[in-house]
Amino acid sequence: MSDIIRRDPRAEWIARNRLHPLHAAMQPAQHSWMGPNGVIRKNVHGVGFIGPNGIKRIDRSGAQQGGATKRTAAVEVQLPLHQVPSPAFYINVVPDMVGGRLSSHDRDLLGLARQLAGSDGAVLAVVFGEHKESAFATAGVDRLLVLEGHEFDGYSPEQRVQGLRAVDQQFNPRHWLLPDSRSGGGELGRRFAASLKERPATRVWQIKGEECIGRAGAGQQDLARPLPRLILAAAECADPISDTRHEVLPVALSTALARSLPRIEDLGAVAVDPAAIPMAEAEFIFSGGNGVKDWALFHQTAAALGATEGASRVAVDDGFMARDRQVGASGTWVTARVYVAVGISGAIQHLQGIGACDKVVAINLDPGCDMIKRADLSVIGESAAILQALIDAVQTYRSGAKRDAA
Repeated sequence: MSDIIRRDPRAEWIARNRLHPLHAAMQPAQHSWMGPNGVIRKNVHGVGFIGPNGIKRIDRSGAQQGGATKRTAAVEVQLPLHQVPSPAFYINVVPDMVGGRLSSHDRDLLGLARQLAGSDGAVLAVVFGEHKESAFATAGVDRLLVLEGHEFDGYSPEQRVQGLRAVDQQFNPRHWLLPDSRSGGGELGRRFAASLKERPATRVWQIKGEECIGRAGAGQQDLARPLPRLILAAAECADPISDTRHEVLPVALSTALARSLPRIEDLGAVAVDPAAIPMAEAEFIFSGGNGVKDWALFHQTAAALGATEGASRVAVDDGFMARDRQVGASGTWVTARVYVAVGISGAIQHLQGIGACDKVVAINLDPGCDMIKRADLSVIGESAAILQALIDAVQTYRSGAKRDAA
């Protein structure tokens, strides 16, 4: 048999043609990539990946054996249940819960807590007020403590520190983990550390044995120190839990919280012009691309939603948007909670720039474009009609809310 490697022109053509039905199957599987903070990320859903609990991902679709059957969305894979009936110790986590849900930073934090807990410890999540999260089980939470009360609403760092002190006295956890973020975890963690008279480890991105490594020198250097009791972890500090589900048993404080008169009064949120928010700090971005034909309607929709406007490189080069509004590897890397892409096909540079966004919504005519594949929610159709319907829906919702308030 000849050793000459022969090319398959048809397979190469399919790999280049994004509209071909077999295009996705011809793409090489991406097992690891570099995240926006320079940390190598791994595809925890990839075949052959071994999770932190030693469970290996396998392919049940039959593709590895040459089978023709494919797993559909209706087939639900039941993950193994991890139970800790009598925890030897606790690892307490205080997630940000922005919008009442776990963010990607919170899930990374719970993955780090799961590493510290091992098989004998339990991960206890402490949540303030009402929440909308229903996926604590698959995020790695063994025990859930919800501190309810109006005193925890809004900006209330003093009351929250007081609540964490009560949790610390009752459960005496081995470690406290909080996200070192601008969403409240960074400030709350430092206030809590001062209350406990502990020296916390900040901007931690890796833990090795009894030592932790954090960013220092404006993010240009690493600082290693012994593992303290209170840890403020950065994003991408660990892989999120993906191979187990947990009990999420509810727990409560044995004693009532002491009430005290706060020294800080929260006067409520202040309206901010979305256009004045830097792209890197925006939580809701409404981005337009080459598929947008009515830019006046696009601006009207962004104003109705209260979103920060962004754009692809094509839209910026054509002069429809300013250069500082460009999203992508050649523009601004964004970390929005919600990113809406209107008429953006999804070039690799643009997909890199939105890699850290929590939820991506795509509006496009092409159901086979890369942005549709990346999106968590896709709307296929003409952008002008969809944007007008979106404006009508927002106005109807707001008028109904005003009617109920009256």
